[in-house]
Amino acid sequence: MIYVADGLYIDEKDLSFSYVLASGPGGQNVNKVATAVALRYDLYNAAGIAWETKVRASRIAGPSRLTQAGEIVIQAQRFRSQERNRDDALERLKAILAEAAVPPKPRVATRPTRASQVRRVDAKTKRGAIKRDRRPPGGDD
Repeated sequence: MIYVADGLYIDEKDLSFSYVLASGPGGQNVNKVATAVALRYDLYNAAGIAWETKVRASRIAGPSRLTQAGEIVIQAQRFRSQERNRDDALERLKAILAEAAVPPKPRVATRPTRASQVRRVDAKTKRGAIKRDRRPPGGDD
């Protein structure tokens, strides 16, 4: 089990790593060694994660990283070694899940203060006066 946040763990059985040839810097090594990592995490079928957290995680991952089947796919090829790319992909997954584990603060409806209403109306009046002054003289023929 991999710790993510308070009461949230990733089961290592739910993770699958695949390795491919990376593009970018690396010299001849980039043509020989599969250093890029594609991490797949089956979010919707993961045990031990509340449904609300899964929904928030899918929203955070977005359509670019979430498949139709509910898997989060993270590509990592920032580093030249497979090990560091694997750790980078895992850290990015943990960051998504940690952010999703925090429930959003409920919005408390408030009313605008009298002073803010007066400021808003004054600003609108001043802006209207500026626009009125820009009009050509002569009126509306």
